[in-house]
Amino acid sequence: MRALRYSFDEAIASLWRGRRSGALSMATIALALFVLGAFLVVTSNLERLGAEWSSSADMSVYLNDAVTPADRQTIETVLTGDVITERTYVSKADALARFRKTFADLASGMEGVGDNPLPASYEVRLRTGADQAIDSLVTRVRELPGVADVRYDRQWLARLLAAIGVVRRLGLGLGILLGAAAALTVANVVRLALFARRDELDIMQLVGAPQVYIRGPFVMEGTLQGGLAAIVAVAALGITFLALRAAYLAPLAATINLSSVRFLPLDLCLWLIVGGMAVGCLGGLVATAGRA
Repeated sequence: MRALRYSFDEAIASLWRGRRSGALSMATIALALFVLGAFLVVTSNLERLGAEWSSSADMSVYLNDAVTPADRQTIETVLTGDVITERTYVSKADALARFRKTFADLASGMEGVGDNPLPASYEVRLRTGADQAIDSLVTRVRELPGVADVRYDRQWLARLLAAIGVVRRLGLGLGILLGAAAALTVANVVRLALFARRDELDIMQLVGAPQVYIRGPFVMEGTLQGGLAAIVAVAALGITFLALRAAYLAPLAATINLSSVRFLPLDLCLWLIVGGMAVGCLGGLVATAGRA
């Protein structure tokens, strides 16, 4: 405990003496964590979007205008089974009324089209966890007479989730690269502080001072730099999120049918701070490696 307090006091004093160079390393760490945090905000909300879309109507079966009652009966018979939890028929008139309500600005353009161009359809909600049976059902429905097209939501939702995974990996890779650069920056700044006190450290080493008193203050300095930078990054990310939420994020959420756009949970923010401290600690260890 005494060595820890000594390291902390010496690190605070060293940070104040080298505050200009320390600000550079903290800015580098803050930038790395800000970018990583921004990617996490985006991907977490995209994952929620995919989950919410998955709970909505999974399949839409569009009918030809020339569909016969017998064709409809066959389609309804096929759209009855264990994998189907709900089925709703939307007539051409209902589809037009829904279009006029949803796209009020475009409703006037439908008047000059003549006959109602929107097809009748069945909106089908599918049970989760039965992908193979659902794929067989979709293939069968597409081949039925009277069916013009089948839109299977889970196919493009799978592509969306795959794209989210790619974005997450890119963000993680970029965060690792920036974190490595930040660790090297911290190492250089700590090495400058170490060089400025080289005579004092040589004397301490000659008299047999423990390594924790020699290296500890510099490792603590790097850790404090990383922790302070991480706090700044999380605060800047939160301020940016609040500034953009009302003007851009809330309208965007309403447009894509997302209940709300959320910030990072508290535990993830704490992990970002711990990560910043780890990056700074690594830089301090690298800088003092020659003093072992």
